[in-house]
Amino acid sequence: MRLRISTPLAVVVDEDALAVRAEDDSGSFGILPGHADFLTSLAISVVEWKRADGSRHYCAVRRGMFSVSAGKQVAVASREAIADDDLATLDATVLARFRADSEQERHEHFESIQLQLNAIRRIVSQLQPGNARGRLFT
Repeated sequence: MRLRISTPLAVVVDEDALAVRAEDDSGSFGILPGHADFLTSLAISVVEWKRADGSRHYCAVRRGMFSVSAGKQVAVASREAIADDDLATLDATVLARFRADSEQERHEHFESIQLQLNAIRRIVSQLQPGNARGRLFT
């Protein structure tokens, strides 16, 4: 089957694979040729595949969609992906960076929501009856 892992900027992997493994929120799963159509979302994960020569290869992905089409096409569309033949390197460096970046994004998103809520509270308080500045029409 054909495995294709891509990001918005590049095709990271495009090759034949005998088997593919990945992990979503429900756990680890494997795909073999002839698998039923399948679609799932990936968080921070490692996609592993086995080539015809028996060698195993890996690609760390940061969020994305994993799909199987017609039992012979496996596609991963990810925000960021880094391929490496050494799983230890991916685990020690790349996945740690992906997790740190994800935590930073979560923190920034939380701060943005807090700012938006504070702005809404101020607008609502200005629109309260009896607030001279809150009158829309005089």
